[in-house]
Amino acid sequence: AAMGAKLLGLCLAAALLAYYIYTPMPEDLEEPWKVMLISAAFRATGHVCEAADQLGLMHYMEALKVFTAIEYIAPTSDENVTVTDTEFSHVAVRLYLPRKPSDGLRRAVVYFHGGGWCVGQAGMKSYDLLTRWTSNRLNAVVVSVNYRLAPKYHFPVQFEDVYSVTKFFLQSSVLSQYGVDPARVCVAGDSAGGNLAAAVAQQLLEDSEVKTKLKAQALLYPALQTLDLNLPSYQENENKPILPRLFMVRLWSEYFTSDSSLREAMASNRHVPVESSHLFQFVNWSNLLPEELKKGHVYTSPTYGSSELAQKYPGFLDPRAAPLLASDAQLRGLPLTYVLTCGHDVLRDDGVMYAGRLRAVGVPVTHDHAKDTFHGVMMFVSSPASLAVGHRLLNRYIGWLDENL
Repeated sequence: AAMGAKLLGLCLAAALLAYYIYTPMPEDLEEPWKVMLISAAFRATGHVCEAADQLGLMHYMEALKVFTAIEYIAPTSDENVTVTDTEFSHVAVRLYLPRKPSDGLRRAVVYFHGGGWCVGQAGMKSYDLLTRWTSNRLNAVVVSVNYRLAPKYHFPVQFEDVYSVTKFFLQSSVLSQYGVDPARVCVAGDSAGGNLAAAVAQQLLEDSEVKTKLKAQALLYPALQTLDLNLPSYQENENKPILPRLFMVRLWSEYFTSDSSLREAMASNRHVPVESSHLFQFVNWSNLLPEELKKGHVYTSPTYGSSELAQKYPGFLDPRAAPLLASDAQLRGLPLTYVLTCGHDVLRDDGVMYAGRLRAVGVPVTHDHAKDTFHGVMMFVSSPASLAVGHRLLNRYIGWLDENL
């Protein structure tokens, strides 16, 4: 009987595990079993963090940081690149300097990692790979910024950290110290880092102290607006791998405050006060999305929320947090732009609308739409969860930089 009970227990555990791991996947995903395992690992992590938070042991995001810390690797130089951790303008950065000789001045990329303004770091294995490959393939100086994170620090700290690093680096004395061509500097980032890169590029246009102009910006599945968290992509991809809608809402709200009232308002998409209604023109998907992404969706006017939230946390209406809120006039001077969007991603429409708005004001844009993959896919380039599509997109991004920077 004991044997039977053990067997039954084992079967139940296996069934439970299978149920947990098996999630219906979009039909067009490559390597679906790998994606399923990645997705299950992310869900399990989320459940552990949620439990820690509910039990009052640890803030959800602090618990999540424990998991990302496992991915950390110390700065390690190799035969191609010298890697050091240092500070630019009192902000921690990881610096990648190519070792191979250069004919003339080098190109440079200032990179901002993703992680929803709450987690992640330049030293995570996946980011270290991405920035190291960029440096090696382009023979470029790469500055990867360890900006301060929520919940300990809220907007605008993250923005101010990446902005001050970029501004410091763009000084002619610093560029010449690293042998960088002032005409060939780019900002780049993925997800929340793409948000920061877009915001930095916009802010530099307004800043009379900065003489060096950016050559390019590269935005990898960026988050670009806080106004409408019910765009078609938010609806269609509500429960897709890595970044379900409610997790994105949690990250957005945490960027501004740990007060759960903002999160609740954002979750029901009732956080924008009526006096900010003029901003909706910048994120009105019925005008800004191509037909094939609108199908099956009907635009409804926003439901307005209390003015009190916006007065307490004005950040969510600030273009430095939501670059899509910049006016056309403010977008006009932006540099050459690369935007990557993924089909199965709540942030898909943010990137699509920004690419469209930039094109409309004459900014040269390359928009790569990877319709058969999900948010954050370029994180999965290091084993054991290495995805072929992650490698392909990483090569597309570095290839674009190589041609345009």
